[in-house]
Amino acid sequence: MDGILGKILIIDDDENICEVIKMYLENSGYDTKVGHNGKEAQELFMEYKPDLVLLDVMIPHMDGVDVLKWIRKDSETPVIMLTAKGETFDKVLALELGADDYIVKPFEPKELIARVKAVMRRYNVEVGVKEAITYPDLTVDVNSYNVTYNGNEIKMPPKEFELLYYLASNKNRVFTREQLLCEVWGYDYPGDSRTVDVHIKRLREKLHGGANWQLETVWGVGYKFEVK
Repeated sequence: MDGILGKILIIDDDENICEVIKMYLENSGYDTKVGHNGKEAQELFMEYKPDLVLLDVMIPHMDGVDVLKWIRKDSETPVIMLTAKGETFDKVLALELGADDYIVKPFEPKELIARVKAVMRRYNVEVGVKEAITYPDLTVDVNSYNVTYNGNEIKMPPKEFELLYYLASNKNRVFTREQLLCEVWGYDYPGDSRTVDVHIKRLREKLHGGANWQLETVWGVGYKFEVK
């Protein structure tokens, strides 16, 4: 696997789309495997152990949202959802369930590659670049993407971690939703600001605050990691 940027599992029932995505990804330096339904998605995920999954919403046997739920039971592997224009797709629900991004078909190949690179860049942390953030009851270690809260390791998808780390790295500073979309998502993200609200909600469900810190809402503005 020397020289390969990463392993990507493509799941879409449209074989032509799969071949096009496969071609562009492999030309960009990625290794790929392709499946066309929910059953194949499960089998290939366990066998191939991908670094990222491109997952269509409308696939046979088990739809993409159910496959996403299945992946998230035991894995934090990044998942980008694919959805056709005009398809009924609850983007906020997908993000709540742990999707890292979504992209609407038809899309430009360069947009897909940019999304893949951005998600994998966030997921594959350069070891030793940044120091862990520590409080008596919370440790956020960017080198291992581990969060320890009250002595327990807390699992969270890459984007949740990035949001927590960014806010905690800038304690007591208020950020608008648009600023957080730009800084955490790492590029001109086309989603709406509810994406940030969804991720803050998920963080609060896992982290209930500490003796001297709290994830605070600044009404009418955005959010901050408040340290007293």
